[in-house]
Amino acid sequence: MILAAGRGERMRPLTDICPKPLLSVGGKPLIVWHIERLARAGIHDIVINHAYLGHTIEETLGRGQLWGVQIDYSHEDEALETAGGIANALPLLGNGPFLVVNGDVYCDLDYGTFCARALTRIAQGNHAHLAMVNNPAQHPQGDFVLDASGRISRDGGSLLTFSGIGAYRPELFSSIEPGSKARLAPLLFTAMDQGRVSGQHFQGRWEDVGTPERLRMLDEELKLRTEQ
Repeated sequence: MILAAGRGERMRPLTDICPKPLLSVGGKPLIVWHIERLARAGIHDIVINHAYLGHTIEETLGRGQLWGVQIDYSHEDEALETAGGIANALPLLGNGPFLVVNGDVYCDLDYGTFCARALTRIAQGNHAHLAMVNNPAQHPQGDFVLDASGRISRDGGSLLTFSGIGAYRPELFSSIEPGSKARLAPLLFTAMDQGRVSGQHFQGRWEDVGTPERLRMLDEELKLRTEQ
């Protein structure tokens, strides 16, 4: 699942006419970078949620034929936040573990390798497996602790930042009424306290494209990379 329902307030005025995941970097929309990497990893069934200007996402991506994937859409009248959006899309996601990616980040994570490790940890009883990254300048305080065994907790060591990429059991969202707003953090806190959240430290390229300036810098970086 690719999360694409956010309003992108910090990206205004760019997002006044364009959903944040459709903003272009390196010659293609942010969300297309994800779709291409998912397809290369052998992940071909994709669900995208949307709310604000959601019709433009469907018009741009269609059903995914261009990338050899099948895209289904989960419409929200208003954004339901992360956990609410996932819970609302559960009928499209099936009964097994699934990958969730924030549509407004850029990341060169190998989704195939990540999912293989996530499935192993989830098969051991975990409810979530998260990709953690070094704390960026705009979020120096970090989010969670990742210990040497791959267990994630709220405290007890050096904090890393949650990348917005994780694999989950559907059961994690069973307490959420479809169509209601809900944040992801409280669900993760409960699972962490039960010792049921694992993760891995990703040290490749990751960017939370949260401001027009970060969008511009990433765009220049990717264009330069393609010219080399």
